[in-house]
Amino acid sequence: MSTPETSRYVRIRVELVLEIDDEEAVTGAALQSLADDADLPDAERAHAEHAVTEDTAEALAHLVDPFDLVSAVPGIELRQASWSSEQIDYDPDSPEWDLDEDDDDENDPEDDEMTVG
Repeated sequence: MSTPETSRYVRIRVELVLEIDDEEAVTGAALQSLADDADLPDAERAHAEHAVTEDTAEALAHLVDPFDLVSAVPGIELRQASWSSEQIDYDPDSPEWDLDEDDDDENDPEDDEMTVG
């Protein structure tokens, strides 16, 4: 359903926690991706190669492309994307890592209201 009051834009927020079992494989894949990018200027390539070599999280951020997540979805065009990665301490049993922490109370009737602006 599309009305003049309904926005055509949707923001999807995704948070992933990945365990890296082979840092060399991740770094190597990032370096290969940089080597294969013929359009990348030499100065930018040198900076990116240094970054992915020094930080596995940076290498992973270079390899993960939000466009790949949605490119096969019909009827959409990716307009903007941003992402970052960082090394973290992870304890899956900690309440800090509760995947539902951002969800509001399902029984809250106000959650069923739609705001049109």
